Amino acid sequence: MPYSLTIKPPERTTKTTVWEGEGSDPTISHAPQRRFSISTPGELKTTRPGSSILVRAASLSDEQELPKLGVSSPSFSSSRVERLVRERQLRRSGSCYAAGDEVGKLSDASSLGHGGLGMGSGEGDKRTAPENSGSHQAAGAAAGGGEGVRGGGLENYESSGNLNEKGQHRAAQRLLVVANRLPVSAIREGDSWDLRLSPGGLVSALLGVKQNFETRWIGWAGINVPDEKGRISLTEALALKGCVPVFLDDDTVDQYYNGYCNNVLWPLFHYIGLPQEDRLAATRSMDSQFNAYNHANQLFAQVVFSQYQEGDVVWCHDYHLMCLPEFLKEMDCHMKVGWFLHTPFPSSEIYRTLPLRSELLKAVLTADLIGFHTYDYARHFVSACTRILGLEGTPDGVEDHGKLTRVAAFPIGIDPERFIQALETDQVKFHIKELRRFFAGRKVMLGVDRLDMIKGIPQKLLAFEMFLEKHPEWREKVLLVQIAVPTRTDVPEYQRLTSQVHEIVGRINGRFGSVTFVPIHHLDRSLAFHELCALYASTDVALVTSLRDGMNLVSYEYVACQNSKKNQGVLVLSEFAGAAQSLGAGAILVNPWNIREMYGAIEGALTMPENERNERQRHNFTHVTTHTAQAWADTFVSELNDTIVEAELRTLRIPPHLPLETAVGRFQASKNRLLILGFNATITTQMEDPRRRGPDQITEMSLQLHPAMRDSLAILCADPNTILVILSGSERTILDEAFGKYNMWLAAENGMFLRHTHGEWMTTMPEHLNMDWVESVQLVFDYFCERTPRSYVETRETSLVWNYKYADTEFGRVQARNMLQHLWTGPISNAAVDVVQGGKSVEVRPVGVSKGAAIDRIIAEIIRSKNMDLHIDYVMCIGHFLSKDEDVYTYFDPEVPFERDHPTTHPTTNGKLEKGPLDRRLAAKSCDRILAKSNKMGVVRTKTTALVSPECNGSYTECNSFKDHKHNDGETMELDSGTVMNISGDTYFSCAVGRKRSAARYSLGSTEEVVEFFQALANTY
Repeated sequence: MPYSLTIKPPERTTKTTVWEGEGSDPTISHAPQRRFSISTPGELKTTRPGSSILVRAASLSDEQELPKLGVSSPSFSSSRVERLVRERQLRRSGSCYAAGDEVGKLSDASSLGHGGLGMGSGEGDKRTAPENSGSHQAAGAAAGGGEGVRGGGLENYESSGNLNEKGQHRAAQRLLVVANRLPVSAIREGDSWDLRLSPGGLVSALLGVKQNFETRWIGWAGINVPDEKGRISLTEALALKGCVPVFLDDDTVDQYYNGYCNNVLWPLFHYIGLPQEDRLAATRSMDSQFNAYNHANQLFAQVVFSQYQEGDVVWCHDYHLMCLPEFLKEMDCHMKVGWFLHTPFPSSEIYRTLPLRSELLKAVLTADLIGFHTYDYARHFVSACTRILGLEGTPDGVEDHGKLTRVAAFPIGIDPERFIQALETDQVKFHIKELRRFFAGRKVMLGVDRLDMIKGIPQKLLAFEMFLEKHPEWREKVLLVQIAVPTRTDVPEYQRLTSQVHEIVGRINGRFGSVTFVPIHHLDRSLAFHELCALYASTDVALVTSLRDGMNLVSYEYVACQNSKKNQGVLVLSEFAGAAQSLGAGAILVNPWNIREMYGAIEGALTMPENERNERQRHNFTHVTTHTAQAWADTFVSELNDTIVEAELRTLRIPPHLPLETAVGRFQASKNRLLILGFNATITTQMEDPRRRGPDQITEMSLQLHPAMRDSLAILCADPNTILVILSGSERTILDEAFGKYNMWLAAENGMFLRHTHGEWMTTMPEHLNMDWVESVQLVFDYFCERTPRSYVETRETSLVWNYKYADTEFGRVQARNMLQHLWTGPISNAAVDVVQGGKSVEVRPVGVSKGAAIDRIIAEIIRSKNMDLHIDYVMCIGHFLSKDEDVYTYFDPEVPFERDHPTTHPTTNGKLEKGPLDRRLAAKSCDRILAKSNKMGVVRTKTTALVSPECNGSYTECNSFKDHKHNDGETMELDSGTVMNISGDTYFSCAVGRKRSAARYSLGSTEEVVEFFQALANTY
């Protein structure tokens, strides 16, 4: 059962605080404030179905929490954990079902399941086989990592032939596994090919998935095949093994694999850092390598797409293919794509040193599910996306304007049965007998590693030397067997490492050895599988001292082979190996950089009482046998399918893209139009300095109209039958500067101030608006502004805003939480204010101040002063508004029924103002709209619009010019015997800019799309 982060509902509260992203209706007292906790497997198992601990809010970051769909399915588990538990039970009972069947049920489900940066099933390692980079026999011959210390293949699986033959059930879904290397090695013999199944953890892991999926492997065959005849014959031979080759030429392999993958990404991900060169040619070489990396990923994408069928799951593996998800999504945006990293993912402070760092992150984020071995690696990835890309990190992963990419930890495992069964063979038993006879009377410690810089072999040898030095009584009573498989032997750094290891081994053997005894048995070669199993079973201590390792499967294999012994061994494990998070309960964890600590661990392991050794082994063996490689693969694919389903549910809440041709056509056919535009992030220019990371604060803080909008606005404003309104939270002076020369209406500070560009500013603020809180809140904002570099305070006449858009993202969020605590317990504890938290801002404004609350007054004033003789038959409302202000969208929506009452303010006994029906109707209105869409119940009808206008004293009464107000559907309001508004679903367009979840009917992705739309409107003249 995965460990996962869950969201618990808070206690009921009556605060009027509005949390951007959690529900903008201040009258809903139980709006959740996010509190996260880690649930244990036991808690997850005992949680009752439907319990609130497993319910995840639809809002995942700074978006409005939309009401949940009211459709339910009694036979369907509503949460992710329930669904996955049910699926696991079906697998264990031998049932097999089509993933598409479950997806079909989910499309009608009522609520989203819960997941997060939790831990999936299984543990494992990304280890590589011996290689000769000159001949491209690359590390990772097992398509993502395997037992690099073995000379033999997967003997137990050799007879399987096609990877899909054994245990084949009804093919419910196809799984396309894409890795740098295929699971088979190809050797050309004239016109034929000799194919041998390669050893590897990924190979054995995915053999268990084939019971539920039809698996097909896609990857490089490890050999250059320049001739077409050879490619055809190899493709046919591999097809019999369930594999599809990607053909790469020697130059691409050299720059893509040996270059960018091995010399740039691999060292960086293992904290070695980027290569430091003293020549400009090295920079040009890195650019060339990245281009080759991109090209290779495109070749992989082309092959995958050629094999892809609708409904297939595409599972991309490792750092070799970080760009692949993006290329696949460009070819088919509905493709199910998962990406798994078998190495560590470094801290964001390390990763940010990588040139083109943003491009790789953005490419990976196009995947639907991203997997890592441990929670730490997942956390580092989310942190990198937050700090480098400025995106929102959530308990579920990374969110970009509503598009969620799930990020989770799925520790890989091994196939323990393979090792347990091998110990019962006569061949392994014979080797065990020989080794015990040879080691008789001595304790034996074992190290099995690639001869690599990250494996900590020198540190291990130095710790052993210190132990022999300080404990002469152990000399000739303990020995170390070190298997060090050579790798990348033509690289100078590895050659120096080999010399260093040989020097230390020679020194120790010279100091503490004798004619009849050698303390270190060092082998520079791999071992056959049966030899390795015998060695695991015959030794007393395993030393795994990796300086940085994705997982390290040696520790798992050692535990699997030790259970057959009566006197079981001890595992000494580096805390920097991913396996430490899984096997830490039974292992002795050490810091391999601390030689004294490792020396103490060796002493403790050799002198540990038998009962303690057996208890530690019991803990680890239970974990290894339950968190298998097969469970890891099955869980990842199941989570990927579930993630796709949840994305489909979220899509029900995502407005579709604005139909440009329809909107322009309706505009052209209308007689009298009303266009309401936001300003910031809607029609402004984003200032980006190429010398800096992200937006430049100095230039961007000065809001400027997008240059391409100027001509379009001028044309539209010249039309007497088109009313343009700029509705913004900005101050009056900013709007005057940007739009003063146009013939339009300006509504500043969320509609509290209004003027035509040919007139003077007037206030639309309600009477008795209490602003006594401003001074005390200003002091708090100034205090946090001083404590948060690059944050700033915007002082407006009706609100205060603290903005930390340009500050460090994580620090800004922490400061925002602290600020809110100060505000709630002090300045606003008894004030009639709303606190609106945006993506990177905190705003305090009086109760009832919002764009939607002001729209009645704004429209009434416009109509009064314009003396229209034509009804408004086309309304377009476009903006990038906070959720608190998105009521402006629902104000005009003709397809959502509600009684149009007007907000009233009444002083209460504690001095607060009560909200009128206008505020209270908004959440229900949004809910009705979503329900109507999800149930396909939308009915187009004529809009009934009741308009009110403030009198000269600002109080809410009906304006004298309004008469014959009617509230029945299908009727229109009259103004001086003329109709005011007559809009339907075909002539009303509300559009959110850059926000994937919104109360708007449609969406546009960016300012550039808004500019293109208005250019199209202008071209109709």
